[in-house]
Formats: sequence, structure tokens, C-alpha cells
Amino acid sequence: MDGSVSTGSPAWWRGAVIYQIYLRSFCDTNGDGIGDLPGVLARLDYLARLGVDAVWLTPFFPSPMRDFGYDVANYTDVDPVYGTLADFDAVLARAHGLGLKVFIEQVWSHTSDEHPWFTVSRQDRTNGHADWYIWADPRPDGTAPNNWLAVFGGAAWTWEPRRRQYYLHHFLSAQPALNLRHPAVEQALFEAARFWLDRGVDGFRLDAVDWMFHSPSLADNPPAPPGPIPTKPFAMQLHQHDLMHGDTLGFLERIRKLMNAYPGTATLGELSSQEGAFARVRAYTQPHRLDMAYTLKFMRGALSAETLRHALSDEPSSDHPGWPCWAFSNHDTERAISRWNPRATSGEEPPEAFGRLLAGLLISLRGSVCLYQGEDLALPEARLAYADLQDPFGLTYWPTFAGRDGGRTPMPWEAGEPGVGFTDGKAWLPVPEEHRRRAAGTQELQPTSALRMWRHALAFRKAHPALIHGELTWLDGDGPLVAWIRSTGEEQLMCVFNLTDAPAGFEVAQAVRQIWMPLEAASPPDPTAGTWTVPPYGVMFLALA
Repeated sequence: MDGSVSTGSPAWWRGAVIYQIYLRSFCDTNGDGIGDLPGVLARLDYLARLGVDAVWLTPFFPSPMRDFGYDVANYTDVDPVYGTLADFDAVLARAHGLGLKVFIEQVWSHTSDEHPWFTVSRQDRTNGHADWYIWADPRPDGTAPNNWLAVFGGAAWTWEPRRRQYYLHHFLSAQPALNLRHPAVEQALFEAARFWLDRGVDGFRLDAVDWMFHSPSLADNPPAPPGPIPTKPFAMQLHQHDLMHGDTLGFLERIRKLMNAYPGTATLGELSSQEGAFARVRAYTQPHRLDMAYTLKFMRGALSAETLRHALSDEPSSDHPGWPCWAFSNHDTERAISRWNPRATSGEEPPEAFGRLLAGLLISLRGSVCLYQGEDLALPEARLAYADLQDPFGLTYWPTFAGRDGGRTPMPWEAGEPGVGFTDGKAWLPVPEEHRRRAAGTQELQPTSALRMWRHALAFRKAHPALIHGELTWLDGDGPLVAWIRSTGEEQLMCVFNLTDAPAGFEVAQAVRQIWMPLEAASPPDPTAGTWTVPPYGVMFLALA
């Protein structure tokens, strides 16, 4: 990266490692095959031992589960499938007792079509909630107001005969878009947020930030440049009018004012992979907006020196303060260890060293970190049969796109138990045999397992403030190695990564005081040598004098 970035505030979330719990697949305690809040409570000690700083719980609110909780029907309660408010309070208290912060989701771009607000809104054009959602008249020929497309397929508009209007939905038709420009909608959402803040939550992960505001003109999107017809027609448009409207910034500033009333809390925004994603991370995390943001853009491309340089060169800088959060995997993407697998074309599993490389990269990037459940076990993407799919996204686009279920299969805890320690019943998604072999209980007994490696990685990060708060300076070079320096006033760490399956050597002109290969089985070389070799997919940290 050209230039450097300042360390900024010492707030707890700067550099924090946040563990994402996909609640439905984490741990089931009542035998219905679906993870629940008591299951989270039972496994919090595992996360504390792992060395993370916070947990992020995916939505647990009442929902018809068309999109597995991302279609919210009540913002201030717990769906019975996940437990009760008392169960949530117990999770919160135990997490705090273990020194863990707790983020919960706020899904504000849309609700379920079964939310009471929408059931009233759709009745007519004059009721008290008539303008709480995005309604528009048809074109003169009766077709939808414009050409906008839904991410999950088809038009982004559905006809409501009672109002003789269309309503907007960016995802499923069962997820109508909220009108966030309506003061009463904002007030209602902020009241719901206060409900959870008053209970003691430490922060919110804000879902689908880029979808919160659209152009009021409802102008057609222009077509994307000509090319092969993609699997998902959503990619055939340039999303100039349906997403990423400038009014988003003012809304984020009002969220900041809300959060300021609860000192010590934080916000984490999810940004799309649309063009300019890294620049939006910078813009959305300016002072008085979000604390942190991550983008799906980094999870869509290949892992290469060019990708890394592009991402890091567009992150917040000393001239444009802000704070990125880095995630390699989450519940909406293929697991990184499979997506970026260097042996994918041959159908082989990635080498164990490749998992160590991903860990080394993630702990050394400037910003906070999201670690998705199962990354700590190096779980590969599950390959499921069509009959096993639950995700409406995958069911629509099968077989070219299998959806998101392959990254959402249950967490394997104990290899010897029928339900891998996840459930005593039938799990809502099957657990592949390769996941059973990687169960947490098994890896606990293996000194060189992915679980042990991640514990070492997170402990190493905490032991070196430069990796948490330090500036980042990209080092230009040729060949298979990528490198950058993380530095504070007291520490300069050169971080070196080999992205290939062959050893690679390099020299450092500056004096080196110490070398670490904390994720490798091999011993680090003598720092007096001056020339070093990084093994295939290797990671090396050098303390510069």
C-alpha cells in the first residue's frame, strides 16, 4: 500500500476479532435440528478459549423463515425456535462474564411480509402505515414501475391488488423494502434498537447497508456492458438507481447519534460487492458514521497479490480516517478455504498449509476481523444434493449456483456422536463426512490442527500491538511473495506471505531482530542470515530493528 494510516482511537472494537455465529447451525439443545440460544450459551467457553473478542449472532427474531431470519416479523422478541428473551439475556450475561462483547443483527432495509407494519400497509393507501414501505403505481401498460431486478431472481416489484400498486423488494418478494426516508419508520427502528441496547448488547451488525436507500426518481437502471449472459440476471444491470443512494450517509450519521447515547457500543456495516466497494467502506466509516464496515467484494474475487493490493490501497488512510473490517467467509459466501483453493481445478482439498496462509493474512490486515464459524476448524464448503437444499437463492439458480447452504451446514463438535454434537435429532442441513473428521473435539487433541493453529494465530495477534493498531505500508516487489509492514511507535513487523505452492526466497536490507513463523511446524530461521526462504503457502513475521 502506498502511504500509511493512523492508529486512531483505542476503542475496544479497533482491531477486535469478531466471531460470527450462524445461529441456526451452531448448536441445538432441544433436538429439533436447529441451533438455538441455549446452544450458544453452552459453547461460549469454546469461543473464549479460541481467543476472540466478540461474538456476532445472526438474526433470532420472530420470522416465517423464508430467508432464515433475515425476514423479520418482530424486531423486539425472540423466535421460539431459537429460545426466549430470558435465553438471550443468559447468553449476554455469560458472554460478558467471559470478557466477550456481543453484536446482534439489525435488518433495516426490509422486513418480512408478515410483519404487522406490512400487513397494515398493504391494505390501502390511507392507513397509518401506508407509506412505511416503497409503493409505486404501475406504468401505463400495467407493468412494474421500472426495470429493477431482485438479487434472488425476477423483478424487484410485486403487485398488490388491494392498493393497485407495486411494492419494492430487493431480495425475496416476502421481504418488502422499508421506506427509511419516513421519519416514523426511522423512529420505530431506533426504538427497537434501544430495546436491545438497554438490555446490554455491545453493538449491531447492520445488514445490507447498500440496499437501504434508492433513487426517489425510480429511474431505470442502465444495462451492464455486453457480455455472456450470467447465471443471475441481477448482474445484467448497472445498479445506479436501486442501490447505494447518497441519502445512506445521513442515515448512518443518525445511527451514530443513537449509538452515542450508549458509550462503548459499536456498529459494523455489511456492504455489497458492487463497484467502488472499498471506497464505500472508507466513506461509510468516516467520523460520525459507522465504526466499521466490510464488503462482500473481497469474497467474490481471486486471492492474488493484485487483489490484496487493490483492497489495501483503497482502505481508509490518514487523510481519510475510517476503519475496515476484514472477512474472508460468512453465511452468504462459499467458504474461503474452498473458494480460493489452489487445487480446486483438480477436485482436491486444499493443502493444510493453505489454511495457515489464510489465517496469517487475516490476522495481519489493518482493521478488525470477522471469523466465520467453522473457519476455526478449516471446514471446506459442503457439497449438497439438490434434495438437501433449503436456501431459496440456491433453489432458484441450481445447478449453476448451488446457493449458500454449503457454507451453513451445522458446526461439528464431536465426531463420535450421531449428530456430531450439534443435535440429538435430524439436523436441518446434513453434515458431510469431511466435516465430521474435522470436529472440534478431534482437533482439540491434535497439536497441529486448524483449531490449535487459530488459537496460536489469535494469541500472536494479541501479543503484537502493531497487528491490531499499527499503520500498514504495502511493500512493492516481484515474484510470488506479498508483504507489508505493520508499525507502531514501538514495533515494526514485516509480514511476508507466499501465495504459491513452491518455496520462495527474499532479502531484507534493514536489520532484523527476530523472526516468527507462529503458524508453521518448522522453526524460524536465524535472523542474522539476511536471506530467508518462505515455504509453500508460508507465513513469516520479522521484527525490524
